[in-house]
Amino acid sequence: MQVVILAGGLGKRLLPLTIDVPKPMVPVAGVPYLEHQFRLLAEQGLRDVVLLTGYLGEQIEECFGDGRRLGLRLRYSRERQPLGTGGALREARAVLEERFLVIYGDSYLPIEYHAVGEVLASTGAAAVMAVYHDLFGETNVLPNVALADDGAVVRYDKKAAGSRGLEYIEAGVLALRRSVLDLLPANGVVSLEEEIFPALVARGELYAYPTAQRFYDMGTPERLRVIEEYLA
Repeated sequence: MQVVILAGGLGKRLLPLTIDVPKPMVPVAGVPYLEHQFRLLAEQGLRDVVLLTGYLGEQIEECFGDGRRLGLRLRYSRERQPLGTGGALREARAVLEERFLVIYGDSYLPIEYHAVGEVLASTGAAAVMAVYHDLFGETNVLPNVALADDGAVVRYDKKAAGSRGLEYIEAGVLALRRSVLDLLPANGVVSLEEEIFPALVARGELYAYPTAQRFYDMGTPERLRVIEEYLA
């Protein structure tokens, strides 16, 4: 299955580390963070990878090239200006398969990725997101997802994270059908999280893959220290 990595963020919360380096290239446990993601994908036989880059994206291309060194086939789609997570996917539409996985270039969820794609196929949903029930507050992230008994996502709301009824956290791995891109406006900035996921919920077309495996991310200096300890 094809994998798309959202790797175009500015990394403002990691300044000054990201003044001259894109966030996915910040060193973690001795190598650029992206290399840890690439190794996990290669171990699972997921070798067709499209990187959606933006800020200082040329550094990613220069470091990893075509991916052959890591046993991958890497391709790139670079934003010339920030277009949001949805806009980045829209720009790459020509190279996307009918079904594909999406992961974030600043998070790490060590699960079997094929299983998320299998939920997409078995439910007929337009999209599936991995979700984590953080009972003990390990991630320091407030829950933003509510599920029905059949696994359908009935509410997704990052702005109201932690409010009553929200029990799960989006864990950073998605499986999408290319038809989801039809919901995107033809131009401009668009967010999967703020605009597309709520639209899919309203249509009953977003399902969940609950996992007991916590996720890690490098969004802040504190979280960067935690993920470095884990990956080291």
